[in-house]
Order: sequence, then C-alpha cells, then structure tokens
Amino acid sequence: MASLEVKVPPPVAALLFGSVMWLASKVVASIGVPFGVRLGAAVVLASVGLSFGSSAMLSFVRTRTTMNPTKPSATSSLVTGGVFRLTRNPMYLSLLLYLLAWAAYLSNWLAALLVPLFVVYITELQIKPEERALSALFGAEYASYKARVRRWL
Repeated sequence: MASLEVKVPPPVAALLFGSVMWLASKVVASIGVPFGVRLGAAVVLASVGLSFGSSAMLSFVRTRTTMNPTKPSATSSLVTGGVFRLTRNPMYLSLLLYLLAWAAYLSNWLAALLVPLFVVYITELQIKPEERALSALFGAEYASYKARVRRWL
C-alpha cells in the first residue's frame, strides 16, 4: 500500500471515482429523485466545494507554498488561517463535495456508495502521508494545529 502513497494527484483520483460513479449509474437504475431537486442539491454541494477549494488554493498562493500533492515534503510553510481553521484538508473536502454533488445529480445509490471509498482512499494514500511529512517539517507547531482542527470537518 505504501507504494501507492501520494502517487495519484487527488483531482485525478476524484475524476476516476466520478467516472466509476457514472458507470455505476448505468448499471443500476436511479432512485427517481426529480431533476430539479437533483440539480439543486448538486449545485449547492458543488458551490460549497468550490468555496472551500478556491479559498484554500488562494491561501497557498498567498503564503507561497506548494500545492503539489505528490510532494508534501516540499511544503515551505504551514497554512493554518482562513478555511484551514475549519478543516486541515479543505482541498480534499472540496473534491468530496464535488463527488457528493455528482452522486446527488446521478441520483443513484450504487454511485453514492463509492463516495465513502473516496474518503478512505484519500485519507489512507494522501492525507496520512502528508501528515507524516508535515509533522517532520513543522513538529510541535503541526501537532498543535492537528489538536485544534479536524482532518475533514
């Protein structure tokens, strides 16, 4: 499992999960939620995701640290302000919200079952390795941050 850590960029993983969700929706019939409700839920979820993701990226740009998820040891500063006060992983949370939006739009129980698998995948193969790298880089400062702010929400 360690050989897969931080290898696939999370947006690529989210696109792969989204594609599998779409395929799943072709195998099993939808649960019949009206189109307007599906679309409304999807727009709300995706909008919240966009807010989290763009705010986090802007924070990284402002602090001039890397956004490259495949090189967590290249991080030059620990970002703890803004949206990072609510979640340690707002960019991954945004991807999760996009997948939830996609699941709502597809209105398919099999597609929705894949969303928790994305959480497990990102937690195990991306977030935990990043946490180890940030602990090595920032020590007590990162430990204090981890104690104050949850991994997801």
